[in-house]
Amino acid sequence: MKHTLKLLTALLLAPLAALAAEPPHILLREALQFENIGDSGRVPGTIRLMYQYLPEATITLWPWQLHERERELLLRAFPGLCIAEGEVDDSGMASTPALAAAWRAADIFITPARHAKTFQVWAKTGKPYGFFGSHFDPVSGRTTLRDGGTLEELREASAKLPADHFDGHYKSRAIYDGASFLFARDTYSLLYLKGQKLRTPLMEFGLDGTFGIAVRDEKRAQSWLRHIGAEEGKFICVLPRLRYTPYYRVKDLPRDEGDYELDAINAKHAARDHAPLRDLITLWVRETGLKVLLCPEMTYEIAVAKEHLLDPLPADVKPNVIWRDTFWLADEAASVYARAVAVVSAECHSPIIALSQGTPAFYVRNPADTVKGQMFRDLGLQDWVFESSATTGQQLWEKLRPLHEDRAAGRAQVQAAMTKAAEIQRRMVQAIADAVAKHRSNTRK
Repeated sequence: MKHTLKLLTALLLAPLAALAAEPPHILLREALQFENIGDSGRVPGTIRLMYQYLPEATITLWPWQLHERERELLLRAFPGLCIAEGEVDDSGMASTPALAAAWRAADIFITPARHAKTFQVWAKTGKPYGFFGSHFDPVSGRTTLRDGGTLEELREASAKLPADHFDGHYKSRAIYDGASFLFARDTYSLLYLKGQKLRTPLMEFGLDGTFGIAVRDEKRAQSWLRHIGAEEGKFICVLPRLRYTPYYRVKDLPRDEGDYELDAINAKHAARDHAPLRDLITLWVRETGLKVLLCPEMTYEIAVAKEHLLDPLPADVKPNVIWRDTFWLADEAASVYARAVAVVSAECHSPIIALSQGTPAFYVRNPADTVKGQMFRDLGLQDWVFESSATTGQQLWEKLRPLHEDRAAGRAQVQAAMTKAAEIQRRMVQAIADAVAKHRSNTRK
C-alpha cells in the first residue's frame, strides 16, 4: 500500500510533457489583498502548481496590489517569477512597459477572479484564457438567503434558481462561454454552473490555489513559538470570523450606511457563532493541559479573537491560551500550522494551509459564509466540516480527541485528501498546457 501511494504521488508530481519543446508564457492575474492570508496564500500556491507541472514556463504575475512582504516571499520562493504591475485600458493599452510586454508575449491569461472587463479586452487578442479555481455562489450572504444558511440549504436554494439566473447575476455569460476552461473551486458551484447551461468546453471541479501552497517562514515561526513557549505537537490553533467582513476596518475607510447594517448583524450573532470554539478551547485545555494559539486569517480578526475567544474564557483556562496580537503572512502561518496538533477555524483558508502542511484541520462554518466549505467534503474530509449553528464544543472535542491521541491516523487522512487534491491540481495545469497547444496548432495552420 505504501509503495502504491509513493508511486501515485511520484506520477502526480511529474511535470507535464505536452509543451516541453516550447514552454508557455502564462499571465496570471492574482494578489488581491495582503490583509487576508487566504487571498495572499492563494498566490504562491497557484504559482507553485504551474512551476511544478510546467517547470520551463514563463509566469508573469499581474497583481492588483502587492505588499512588499508578499513580493519578498514570492521572489524568494520563485526566483524566475516576473511581476508586472499596472492596468490595461479598453483598447488593450497597458500603463507600464512591463505589463505591455507581458500582455503581448503571454500565450494565455489565467485568474480565479471574475472581472468581465479584463476578459473582454484579453479576448480581443484571440489568445486563450481560463478560470482557475474560481468561486461561484449565487445565494450566500445577503442575497437569496438573507441570514445565510447551511451548505445544504445553500445548495437547495441554488438548485431552485431559473436557468437564466446567471445572465442577471454575473452579466457576462459570453465571457465564460468563450473561456478554454472553467474550474469551479467546489462542486456546489459547479452544479450551479451546469444548471445555468454555460457552453465552456471544459468545466470541472478545480481546487482553490491555496491547496498548492508550499512556502514557509521557519525563522519567524520558530522565533514566535519560542517567545510564547509553545512546543511542537503540544498546541492547537483556533481562528475566529465574523459573519460579514468589516472591510472598512480592514482597509481603514470611513464607515457607510451598509457597514452599520453589517456591524449590527455581526454583533447580534458573534457570541453564539464563537461559542463552539470557546467551549472546545476549554475542553482542550482542561483535558490535555496543552496550549491554544489564537490566530488571525484577516487583520480585523486579531481583535475578534481577543473579544470573542480569549476574554470570555474561564480563569483556569486563560493561562494556556496565547493570543497573537500581530498579523502574519501565509508562509509564517504555514510553519506554525505544520507544528500544531490541529487547526480549528471559523475561516476557510487557514484549514487549507494546514492541510497543505499535513496537519488535520476543522472548518467551523458560520451561516453567512459561502459554499467554499464544500471543498473539504469534495476531498473526503466531510467529518471535519461543521456548521456553527448546529455544533457544540463537545462535538468538536469528540472529533479532535482521536486526532490528538493518534497523530498518525489524522495525518494519514490528510495525506489521502492531499493526494486527491494533487490529482485535481495536475488536471487543472494540464488544461493550461492543452489550451496553449491548441491555440498554437490553430495559429500555425
